[in-house]
Amino acid sequence: MITELNRRALAMLRAVGAGRAELTCSCEPDLRVDGLPCCDQATAHQLARAGLIRPARVVAVGQWTRAELTADGRRALGTTLAAA
Repeated sequence: MITELNRRALAMLRAVGAGRAELTCSCEPDLRVDGLPCCDQATAHQLARAGLIRPARVVAVGQWTRAELTADGRRALGTTLAAA
């Protein structure tokens, strides 16, 4: 579980929120932003496990689909933006 979001995690959440990110459908989903693999897949996995991001639709295992923020992800992003 992520207790505090660092700048990289926040940037990843913003990219997902802006519709610029895709996830693989898997138990440890990989993330790419603007078509490029994310440099920190461990953080991508943590964001997914924490329930902050998810695939926008169900696809076959290993396939890519648009990523979206969950309600918790939107709250986490909104909370950090309001504190800034």
